Amino acid sequence: MIAASFLVKHLLQRWQLGAIWFWDTLVDADLANNTLGWQWIAGCGADASPFFRIFAPVTQAEKFDPRGEYVRRWVPEVARLPDKFVHAPWTASPEMLAKAGVSLGKTYPKPIVDHAEAREKALEAFRTMRG
Repeated sequence: MIAASFLVKHLLQRWQLGAIWFWDTLVDADLANNTLGWQWIAGCGADASPFFRIFAPVTQAEKFDPRGEYVRRWVPEVARLPDKFVHAPWTASPEMLAKAGVSLGKTYPKPIVDHAEAREKALEAFRTMRG
């Protein structure tokens, strides 16, 4: 859901692009679950989430993985960062990043969007579509 919200609402991409990629990538893909899940998060379809519901990826990560265990397992590039910074490495000081072996833009990507700005842009796009 976080990946879908990010693609559709932060990057303003069509939900179908995510559905196609997940369908092709998941080994246990289910057509109905995949399609309807993407429609739900995009705010369209038969039983959609409200268009204004936009997940904040860092907030969700901090809420459901407070110690960063999942992140450390699957994103080892940031494993040596303290819990406080593991979900948002770009907020750590240059000294802390260096100590953890993280080089933004080299060993870990820089953020591609500012989440607050992306949220406002998405809300404006949805308001425009409503007429």
